[in-house]
Amino acid sequence: MTTKARLELFLKEVSHHLHNELIPFWMTHGEDKEYGGFLTYLDRNGNPTGETLKTLICQTRMIYTASSAHRAGLGGGYFLDSARQGVEFLIKHFWDHEFGGWIWTTERDGTPVNQSKIGYGQSFGIYCLSEYARASNDPRGLEWALKTYQVLQTEAADNYAGGYYEFLERDWAKKRPGVYGGDRKSYDVHMHLMEAFTNLYAATGNPRHKERTLEVIRILFDRVMHPEFGTGIAQFSLDWKPLRAILFKDVWGADRDVDDEEGRPMNNTSFGHNVEFAWLFLLAVEVLGLDIAPYKERLRKIFDHCVTYGIDWNKGGVFCEGPHDGPARERNKEFWQQSECLTGLMDAYLLFGDEKYLDAYENVHRFVMDVMINHEVGEWWPLFDENNNLIWDHMAHAWKINYHTVRSMILTEARLKKALARL
Repeated sequence: MTTKARLELFLKEVSHHLHNELIPFWMTHGEDKEYGGFLTYLDRNGNPTGETLKTLICQTRMIYTASSAHRAGLGGGYFLDSARQGVEFLIKHFWDHEFGGWIWTTERDGTPVNQSKIGYGQSFGIYCLSEYARASNDPRGLEWALKTYQVLQTEAADNYAGGYYEFLERDWAKKRPGVYGGDRKSYDVHMHLMEAFTNLYAATGNPRHKERTLEVIRILFDRVMHPEFGTGIAQFSLDWKPLRAILFKDVWGADRDVDDEEGRPMNNTSFGHNVEFAWLFLLAVEVLGLDIAPYKERLRKIFDHCVTYGIDWNKGGVFCEGPHDGPARERNKEFWQQSECLTGLMDAYLLFGDEKYLDAYENVHRFVMDVMINHEVGEWWPLFDENNNLIWDHMAHAWKINYHTVRSMILTEARLKKALARL
């Protein structure tokens, strides 16, 4: 099959899924019609499970997705209205008017439950509200994005060692060490801060926001990426010494635990996060007007690591985690890694023009289309084992809604069109 024919087939399948399955699913599921905001626990058929806790991460990610879908011309106005009501619920119930910042969880009606200030959630506050500002003429978008940005800079920036504190009490005091996270910084949060600051700069054009984005980019390349292999190290002490990655009380609650109570091995990296970082950085390059040349070989290392060790060349898809320098160790296949690798591997193909990236894209594309998507319902299954046996079957959860899937399909469709236009 010619390259043109391959790309046309990929585009046809991505577009069909986006427009005829995924978008219709989210136009009919998720909104809380009684209290406002979003219900985010849905069973394998897309029906509410009865779990009604509302998390900051789900509310903000749903606002982001609705706003970005509207910006992409999807939904005929539905998604702008959906984002607006989500923003209203968020401001009314999640903002802490005494100490500033967004609290972590509420009951369905907005009654506070966990009032911690988690850096992960603050980053998505900036991300979703700046996206809402870009999608609408509503001044509340930028107003609250900037409020979040300012309180983060004031209360959570580490002006000594660089970066940001991530696990804080309601009053912004650092949490206890260990599983409470008060003594840790992470790849994940700083990657998402790059994502959020990039989007804020796209919305404001303020040079201060560009400089803060550049500061986070420098930390990611200089501190977070492995000095030899170029792949990401998951967790660090506050002064950026690498640590074995552990699960935290307030975050990553749906993540897969490890048998060793000391955490994951030191020699360990996430294929999904690495490729997600690479394409998010390429977006930052575009938005900030940077020169890509000094970074190209560093990005090539990231993409090549995933192609060599992360792709299941036998049964399809992307494994979860493995060493910086060897085959995958955690070989389950989770929905979000597939989402991010579709976008990222197409970016690798567009950047380098090497067919191996298109082959890797095709591998993940086929796995997603043939295995990962619950086509009858319209959303993606959450998790398979290495033999493609379904492990979890919910359509939405505190850590699985539409941020990865819808974003991936919108961006992958655009990249496939770009690749075809180059032929």
